[in-house]
Amino acid sequence: MNTLKNIIDDHIKVINNLDNLDIFVKKAVNIISKSLTKNKNVFWCGNGGSAADSQHLAAEFLGRFTKDRVPLNSIALNTDTSTLTCISNDYSFDKIFSRQVDAIGNKGDTLILISTSGNSKNLIEAIKIAKGKKIKTISLLGKNGGKIKKISDLSYIVKSDVTARIQECHIMIGHIICGEVEKNLKLV
Repeated sequence: MNTLKNIIDDHIKVINNLDNLDIFVKKAVNIISKSLTKNKNVFWCGNGGSAADSQHLAAEFLGRFTKDRVPLNSIALNTDTSTLTCISNDYSFDKIFSRQVDAIGNKGDTLILISTSGNSKNLIEAIKIAKGKKIKTISLLGKNGGKIKKISDLSYIVKSDVTARIQECHIMIGHIICGEVEKNLKLV
């Protein structure tokens, strides 16, 4: 039980250190809402547990979050195994997201990247393509934010070196964003 208490205490400590989250959420909600009101897409991507979070949050937009409402244009770029393995095999794993953004992304879309390290090469490549296409980028990061914090349009860094604590905060922040987007678009 002592271990469980330590984990919960660490979780609470990280949550209590989420500085300026309200400012980040407001900016993220404005960017996402702008895309959605123009019938543009919100793309999500990440690796490992962050891929699962991307898929989860894309589903909250497509399905519903708090109440029945119209579906919101939202796609997790890490869910199509044929696309992921084809691009990895024919090009490289570093291109799995950038090729998709290049193919289906358009000016006015939003790309949301989730990374505990902030150094995933495939996410960095996706940001490069997004910038060239005038797609806004929002990043949920951990540790010190890595390379992504310098190139994403908007970043939030969960100040922890523990992957599990970072991911717990990322999904919570994602849920907050989902709820605030619904409110901002007057869908609930």
